Amino acid sequence: MNSLSNSDKIVFVIYFLIVSSYGYWIYRRKHNADATSKDYFLAEGSLTWWAIGASLIASNISAEQFIGTSGSAFKMGLAISTYEWMAAATLIIVAVFFIPIYLKNKIFTMPQFLHQRYNGTVAMVMAVFWLLLYIIVNLMSILYLGALAISGISGINIYLCIFGLAIFAVVITLGGMKVIGYTDVIQVFVLILGGLAATYYGLGELTKNTSDHSLLAGLKTLHNEASDHFHMIFKKDNANYMDLPGLSVLIGGMWIVNLNYWGCNQYITQRALGANLKTARGGILFAAFLKLLMPIIVVLPGIAAYVLHERGMFHQEMLSSKGVIDYNKAYPTLLSLLPSGLKGLSFAALTAAIVASLAGKANSIATIFTLDIYKKAINPAATDKKLVVLGKWSVVVAMGLGVVMSLIIGEQLMGEGKQGFQYIQEYTGFVSPGIFAMFILGFFWKKATSNAALFATIGGFIFSVFFKFLPQFANLAFLNQFGFSKLNEKGVYEIPFIDRMGFVFLLCVIGMFIISKIDEARGVKTNGLEIDASMFKTSRAFTAGALIVGGIIVALYSFFW
Repeated sequence: MNSLSNSDKIVFVIYFLIVSSYGYWIYRRKHNADATSKDYFLAEGSLTWWAIGASLIASNISAEQFIGTSGSAFKMGLAISTYEWMAAATLIIVAVFFIPIYLKNKIFTMPQFLHQRYNGTVAMVMAVFWLLLYIIVNLMSILYLGALAISGISGINIYLCIFGLAIFAVVITLGGMKVIGYTDVIQVFVLILGGLAATYYGLGELTKNTSDHSLLAGLKTLHNEASDHFHMIFKKDNANYMDLPGLSVLIGGMWIVNLNYWGCNQYITQRALGANLKTARGGILFAAFLKLLMPIIVVLPGIAAYVLHERGMFHQEMLSSKGVIDYNKAYPTLLSLLPSGLKGLSFAALTAAIVASLAGKANSIATIFTLDIYKKAINPAATDKKLVVLGKWSVVVAMGLGVVMSLIIGEQLMGEGKQGFQYIQEYTGFVSPGIFAMFILGFFWKKATSNAALFATIGGFIFSVFFKFLPQFANLAFLNQFGFSKLNEKGVYEIPFIDRMGFVFLLCVIGMFIISKIDEARGVKTNGLEIDASMFKTSRAFTAGALIVGGIIVALYSFFW
């Protein structure tokens, strides 16, 4: 068990005071007693491009990144970086095609888009889906994995860590999106600094007994001793194929994972919806550049921990309570190499990432519940002041539910050798194909009807459950020859969840097309959005930045193929 020295604790307390004081200053400076609900939830018009970009990354890079991604890197290597590098490409697409539609049509929440494009029934069903997803999957996983890491580093009881993270996040969230957005700038700076420190000392440990202690020598040693951990595209005989099935990460379901997360997700797009188009695009482009760098701080530490583990280190520290290797312990275990003081900084960085993500998620939960459920279905006449108060209570209740579930089922779902990051991706994937089909057709096909959208919403979930449990009732060996199934550890042919998402998405699109055509023949009218080609034009600066991002991604995949 690791522990923090007095200097580590001092560094952490200083960080806590800086973030809290800055957040309070922002709140007092920008607070308006008569602020509207949109101002509270969206920080309408007040976030700069760098604040938007930093907030996007700080909210995205949380426990599931530091802990989950490093754990997956320990097991499968650099290939897990595909989530980061494909996300950078996805952000460019979102900035060019999605954000202009939202802003042009004055859309501030995802259920509002569904209500405006389809009808209130679709919007309400999806609002409930999102609330359940955010609380059951996201809040719970962030709280549990974050507390697991903090407990491993500090020696504090994991349950106390869960409560502490929840309270800290609530304090930040109650200030509204302005406080979240601007404190995230500090969070992401400390996050990156602490992550780089973990990578630096992890690589340094690899070359400790050699004459060359440079970073380049550390990277070379890492590659030499774990060459099997430096492939981006897995072949079918790879043990990790079920998690990252070959070319599907480039031309298949990985696009659905990313486009749904970055383009149809209240938690993420909320950062940009209160800004003008130029500012929003600038912030998203900035986030894309930062995503390219993320594997340095969330993937390399996991691979370094793997090599050190193979050398005989961390064998006891990496075990779960039942004696099984717990991949989620890779990153916090590596932090034990850091010197006193710097360990406190990395501890602060990890806490920053967890709290930022919790705060952003809780704010989005409050936004959807308050503006899209309470305001629409329960009390349409509610004043802005009442909505803001209700939003704050929603934050407290949602965080409380997240705490309860992380205490009850967190270890069962994400402990005992399981990859926490993969848990999040797979279970989010039960609803994301249908959601993305509904959004993408809603954007660019005016004939898509509300009945078709309802089919994608509910049918997409049913299809996902069907494909998940299909191997228990049918032999899918015939799909093996096409590369869409593989024998799992139980001797059953199973469809990789990323491929499963691709199949469900296609079924949802086909179903929406058929239903919309039937509705069209019946004379059902649709609510189109205001779209014109000029919306998608970009500035020269943005285009140049996007091309640089794209070029770097192509170069990375070519080098590590």
